[in-house]
Amino acid sequence: MAHPTQLGFQDAASPVMEELLHFHDHALMIVFLISTLVLYIIVAMVSTKLTNKYILDSQEIEIVWTVLPAVILVLIALPSLRILYLMDEINDPHLTIKAMGHQWYWSYEYTDYEDLGFDSYMIPTQDLTAGQFRLLETDHRMVVPMESPIRILVSAEDVLHSWAVPSLGVKMDAVPGRLNQTAFIASRPGVFYGQCSEICGANHSFMPIVVEAVPLEHFESWSSMMLEDA
Repeated sequence: MAHPTQLGFQDAASPVMEELLHFHDHALMIVFLISTLVLYIIVAMVSTKLTNKYILDSQEIEIVWTVLPAVILVLIALPSLRILYLMDEINDPHLTIKAMGHQWYWSYEYTDYEDLGFDSYMIPTQDLTAGQFRLLETDHRMVVPMESPIRILVSAEDVLHSWAVPSLGVKMDAVPGRLNQTAFIASRPGVFYGQCSEICGANHSFMPIVVEAVPLEHFESWSSMMLEDA
């Protein structure tokens, strides 16, 4: 999860987020190169009194500074489109979970099971135990098996919400009366935190999302226990 003074992204916990991080670094390097070139040209033009007549009127230079930006845009657009299509791919999910946004909590329904669902409320600050994170912990975590394709169906019961977990590279709007879907694969075990990312009222800041990725055997034990308690 994020920590104070952090400048970069959270560590990737899914293949899609790893691709997004690589694309970010790729685009940032291009921005650095362009910024350095522009800064050098500005400093050179301000600090010298010499004038080159070939720069003032040159067909070749005009061709270069027209074609080069187009090439740079293509170098950014192609990997961007590739990741965009990767994020929309949902191939044979092993598990489907419906996430419903409410004011101001989330409810989860494991649709592959007959009666497995629960509400997920933020734990108040005064009830936190040692090691838990303020405004991020919930009384029920969404538990998923690691290294398995998970499909998330996202909707809302009242107003607009947004189901977002940065380290998994997932962000999907929850719209009343509409069922949106997204997918992810947790590539390692762990607990991943997110929050509602659409301003949804007075307690918008108090409806966190906690995804816990565990090995398949542990997930089966957890689901059996939840079904027995239901």
